[in-house]
Amino acid sequence: MAIRDLREWMERVDEMGELTRVTDADPKVDVGGLTDLYQWQMGNPALLFDRLPGFPAGYRILSNILTSLPRVALTLGLPTAQVPREFVQTLRGLLASLEPVPATWVDDGPILENRQVQGEVDVTRFPAPIWHPQDGGPYLGTGDIVIMRDPDTGWVNAGTYRVQVHDATTVGIYMSAGKHGRLIRDKYWQRGEACPVAISVGHDPLLMLVGGIEVDYGTNEFDVAGAIRGEPLPVVRAPYTGLPVPASAEIVLEGEIPPDETVPEGPFGEWAGYYASGREPSPIVRVRSVLYRDDPIVLGCLPGKPPNDNTFFRSPFRGALIWNELERAGIPGITGVWSHEAGGGRLFNVVSIRQLYPGHAKQVGMAAASCHSGAYANRYVVVVDDDIDPTDTNEVIWALCTRTDVVRDFDVMRRCWSTRLDPMAYQGEGSVYFNDRVVIDACRPYDRLETFPAVARLGPTEAARLRARWSTLFTPDGAVAKEVRAAAPSEPAPVHSR
Repeated sequence: MAIRDLREWMERVDEMGELTRVTDADPKVDVGGLTDLYQWQMGNPALLFDRLPGFPAGYRILSNILTSLPRVALTLGLPTAQVPREFVQTLRGLLASLEPVPATWVDDGPILENRQVQGEVDVTRFPAPIWHPQDGGPYLGTGDIVIMRDPDTGWVNAGTYRVQVHDATTVGIYMSAGKHGRLIRDKYWQRGEACPVAISVGHDPLLMLVGGIEVDYGTNEFDVAGAIRGEPLPVVRAPYTGLPVPASAEIVLEGEIPPDETVPEGPFGEWAGYYASGREPSPIVRVRSVLYRDDPIVLGCLPGKPPNDNTFFRSPFRGALIWNELERAGIPGITGVWSHEAGGGRLFNVVSIRQLYPGHAKQVGMAAASCHSGAYANRYVVVVDDDIDPTDTNEVIWALCTRTDVVRDFDVMRRCWSTRLDPMAYQGEGSVYFNDRVVIDACRPYDRLETFPAVARLGPTEAARLRARWSTLFTPDGAVAKEVRAAAPSEPAPVHSR
């Protein structure tokens, strides 16, 4: 059964023992800092903040949501006990077989329980944390989805973009160049029109997850969510804009983005781990209508020094997406892909291959650096042999240290797609940002595959034989047993005759 809404997701996470309740934390002082501390180590519980000072009883904030693989798997309806490399394979299968399931219109839903219109609109009535000490103000939209409709095709896009509260009826919205929401916004502006928008700031985390990955241009994220759920997502028609919004959302802001109004926005601590975007004039949303449930919950997704809640789930997702794109491009021999957590799930991508022909590794690296899932704000692509686990940092660095020639195996790509959220991006003319990136062939040289020195480690056959014979030293999955009272072989040693 698909998870119905954010409240059911919290119940399921609580049953897993991965929800911590916090009372009396100040959104301006405590919520962001406590969430940050919980993100210093992945796998810590989600945080539900209740009894928020200055806000009505029942108003809550949920944060640190997708910082454990079991919670990511739960959100996707997948088995919760998997290691990262297995999880990428599971995601590949899920994504490759997805057939979009269109959202279904319904007449009513919990999001319609309350509404503010005209002079009643006041977004400051909802708890918007100051997530980082140096942020330029409170941000209501971090785990949000921003819903817009393409004026030419009618395509509905639901992407995750940051939303800062400026005053009771004005919020700021930041969208990087090239992102689908910004492309749609610009179409309205080119016509001299304001862009209608609906912003959900509380919902099933699946919607935030889908809104934060590279869904194909022209594909509705709600339909992708329906495919993952195995059933259509119920949506209602938002009364001011007519846009579809999740029927079980917690809070939805409606309005428009005018083409000629800006307000200073930021700074904001972002996914790369820096306050990189500064404080600059940015577009606003004039909020005309607010919908909300009884006892609404704000969904927070705190970016910061990675890994963090904004990036942890991207590592397996980007690995699966890049892998599928490489295979769709006709490139054979891919055995693993990972986008490392330290790179924010974007900046450091590793592909393992079984080398099949001269130039194979170079082809893979260039394609991974340029495909849709790997192109945005990428800095390093490392291609390794199939004996290297791309999710294992030590193995990847070992390959870099022992299988690369620093002159021959490093290729620089210049003026690539980036964002000012990347602290090493550089500005072109106007507000355009580029970065340069490196493709590294860390595979054994193709012309030395037969003569390259052998690896000094047991092979898989010998390792399996020893684990079976000395079974008391190992757990059933092959790991070293933590407690061993006595160690004896489970079978006699083989007799070798002279």
